[in-house]
Amino acid sequence: LGDPKVAVQQHDELKSKLREFGAEVTDLPELVGHPNSVFTRDTALCTPKGYVKLRLGLESRQGEEEWMAEALRAMGETCVGEIGAPGTVEGGDVVLAEDVAFVGRSIRTNEEGKQQLSALLAMMGYEIRVIALPDTILHLDKALMVLGPKQVLYCRELVSEEKIEGFEGIGFSCGGDTTANIICLGDRELIVNSSNSIVIDRLDTEGYIVHNLDL
Repeated sequence: LGDPKVAVQQHDELKSKLREFGAEVTDLPELVGHPNSVFTRDTALCTPKGYVKLRLGLESRQGEEEWMAEALRAMGETCVGEIGAPGTVEGGDVVLAEDVAFVGRSIRTNEEGKQQLSALLAMMGYEIRVIALPDTILHLDKALMVLGPKQVLYCRELVSEEKIEGFEGIGFSCGGDTTANIICLGDRELIVNSSNSIVIDRLDTEGYIVHNLDL
């Protein structure tokens, strides 16, 4: 098992790097009984028009959505829709890139949830591009993430070139620690987990500035 003290230190380093690039970082009190609530991205989808309250696909995580909605309301954010049962959508399955919404159909985001979310996003003007994922891939953000306004990092085995039409793509073969799960800081600067060495080397070769953190 991991060392909780090390995990906290790693988390603090991530928050420090985000603040360094101008992000306002908010610490939320732990939701008791929900250790997975540390993965805040899954609980709500934030768009320029407001947030969509999601419904998590893992039953033991359900309840985190309301916890996050309360926090977002307290920050003055507007709720622009929500996913209702039996639909499920997790935030890790949604990647917004300009006017395109990449939506993963996964073991955590079901068909009903995908349809509900697609309808909400289409009303906001997004073009919906659905990417079917095998059960071995938990979320879309393992297979595709944004590098910049018109650039994406993607796994060739899971995402076809047709799906990223209109974007400049950097493709790679995924597996193990090699994933697309990065954080774009803007101006070609990125956060990448230090174990993701193949992607780090590729992005460095492509001229990106990589901040590799032990996460």
